[in-house]
Amino acid sequence: MNALSALTLATLAFAPLTSHALALNDDFNLELTLGAVSDYRSRGISQSLGDPAAQGGATLMHSSGLYIGTWTSSVDFGEGFATREELEYYAGYFWQASEAISLDLGYVKYDYPKNSEFNMSEVYAILDLYGVKLGAYYSNDTPNVFGEDQDTLYTYVGYNLALPAEVGLELRFGRNDVKDPAFWSSNGDHREAYYEWEAKLTKELVGVTWGLSYVDTDLSKSECGSWYGYDDLCSATVVASATKTF
Repeated sequence: MNALSALTLATLAFAPLTSHALALNDDFNLELTLGAVSDYRSRGISQSLGDPAAQGGATLMHSSGLYIGTWTSSVDFGEGFATREELEYYAGYFWQASEAISLDLGYVKYDYPKNSEFNMSEVYAILDLYGVKLGAYYSNDTPNVFGEDQDTLYTYVGYNLALPAEVGLELRFGRNDVKDPAFWSSNGDHREAYYEWEAKLTKELVGVTWGLSYVDTDLSKSECGSWYGYDDLCSATVVASATKTF
């Protein structure tokens, strides 16, 4: 199972630059987030069967650039799976070379209570160059439909910019490669990777960041169903979100 969206994790990792973090002392800051989404999409795929999800996280940051944290979301994989929660534990190092250049390196562990067969981990690197983000997430223990671990590589390019009226625009185009034939079409063809993309508008009002995203993949219904068990989890959708940072 794919889990946390790249931009969500990147946002948490870039927390040392935000003004919302609570200063614990001269060296440590703590950031807390609470949020809700109309559909929890990770790398273009719904993790909640298209239903709303509640989310929250905490990140402890040191002035050196080191950070640790946890993040959680409600999930629903259907098909009799009991887990209703995704838990993530991450640690990393954020290096700010200049106001326009930064590098984030880290490790994240995904846990799914009551369905540990979905547990996995990734290492990641995110380079930010003047607003252009280049990210890569690699795993060697992603579970497949046969109950075996396999390599996966998710890469993306993103760009954030400010629009008039203090509206933000976040763009992402990604590729998820599971390294083995996984996505089977109705005519018997298969492939190992798919593309996904997202365009998100954000606006802060009354202390809450409101978002509206368009999310899609290039997976057909049959390709989606062959890997995820449902054929409607990979189609284009609009996702509304609300996030409060403390």
